[in-house]
Amino acid sequence: MTQNATSLKTLCWCGGLDGYVEMIDQTLLPEKFELLECRDVETVWHAIKRLSVRGAPAIGVAAAMGLVLAIRDTQGDRAAVMERLAQASEYLASSRPTAVNLFWAIERMNRVANESADLDAEGLKNRLLEEAKTIRDEDAAMCRAIGEVGAPLIADGAGILTHCNAGGLATAEFGTALAPIYVAHANGRKLRVFADETRPLLQGSRLTAWELDRAGIDVTVLCDNMAASAMQQGLIDLVITGADRIAANGDVANKIGTYGIAVLANAHNIPFYVAAPSSTFDENTKSGADIPIEMRGDEEVRHGFGRQTAPDNVKCHCPAFDVTPAHLVTALITERGMIQPVSTETVAEVFK
Repeated sequence: MTQNATSLKTLCWCGGLDGYVEMIDQTLLPEKFELLECRDVETVWHAIKRLSVRGAPAIGVAAAMGLVLAIRDTQGDRAAVMERLAQASEYLASSRPTAVNLFWAIERMNRVANESADLDAEGLKNRLLEEAKTIRDEDAAMCRAIGEVGAPLIADGAGILTHCNAGGLATAEFGTALAPIYVAHANGRKLRVFADETRPLLQGSRLTAWELDRAGIDVTVLCDNMAASAMQQGLIDLVITGADRIAANGDVANKIGTYGIAVLANAHNIPFYVAAPSSTFDENTKSGADIPIEMRGDEEVRHGFGRQTAPDNVKCHCPAFDVTPAHLVTALITERGMIQPVSTETVAEVFK
């Protein structure tokens, strides 16, 4: 799997039907760059659960490829393959509840299987492998388009705040929130990126800073509680984040802390943008109140990265995501264009 400065391939399928999924193990960054080989669906499930692969689009791609790993060695006829596909779909859906791309990809793979009634067992297996690869390639293309749509928002010399990691590591390639930054940088614009470290797992300092630094982009890490001060000092001209699910009314679920950043941006009259592909929009979720929020274990707070930072008997509140109301979002940046203002009516255009 080759790498260059702005085209960071997070995961891919290697070989034919008897191949495997190769992904960057993001739990090891920035200390180590290692590739994880997934040769069965259980390994993919654990990679999603423990955040070896993370970011809504990348999770969707991983799930699609995980289904191929699950069904490829199934013995018997087409019915046996379909039965195994159903089992594996339920299993992978249990890995993480908030990122809608996970369920979108599983549903798409099952729809393709149901529409391929003329194929025998082997033909169906190969058709699903082709679809999983297509999902990966489509995601990369959507992220490129998001970059082109969002880049004009970034003026020369701008200071950009981002939260968590919504770069190439969170997608198949290029990223969502970082895609406009990469395009603006490639077009010769000088810019400064401020990356919230994003507690408790530090995806901003571990992943975003690593990714931008290797691309030659000026990046500064902020502790999460420094964002307000940076805005007050005039260092931030705009905020761009990604999303794990966008409800039909435009409410946005993203990494915990995003809502606070949106409130701060609104208080300082700073534009707050969310970049996401159309696959992250969920028309079946009417508002943010309906989005399931994943709760992580207390140990991620109490023993972050192996060191105890809270007493054993103290409870920890550890939601992985929060919801930013649509009225705090200046615009949604999608591969199909900008959505502004953000409302049920404007978001509905994405589903047409």
